[in-house]
Amino acid sequence: MATPRPTDITLHRASHRLEVAFDDGSRFELPCEYLRVESPSAEVQGHGPGQKVLVAGKRDVNINAIEPVGQYGVKLVFDDGHDSGIFSWTTLHELGTQHEQRWADYLAGLQARGLSRER
Repeated sequence: MATPRPTDITLHRASHRLEVAFDDGSRFELPCEYLRVESPSAEVQGHGPGQKVLVAGKRDVNINAIEPVGQYGVKLVFDDGHDSGIFSWTTLHELGTQHEQRWADYLAGLQARGLSRER
């Protein structure tokens, strides 16, 4: 299957959501908090397997800017200063299709470590 390409990207600042539509007909409303804690940056994902960092305290994070990166993705600039992750179209599509499971795993990880979504 070809890589899904975005047909529309809309930031809903008031609801802290990024809406992304793709040419395969899928459309996702992704919370900014979810995008921040799943950032593809090395700061979050680490530099190898098993090095992912559990990021807490991002419940109210928002996106300040969406910057295109070539033809393959965007850099999201978060209002907490994080701006090093490049979200490829494939990554955004995967985050959309896997949102429910990834979010449940994130919440379970916070609970297991006694961490909070609050700042």
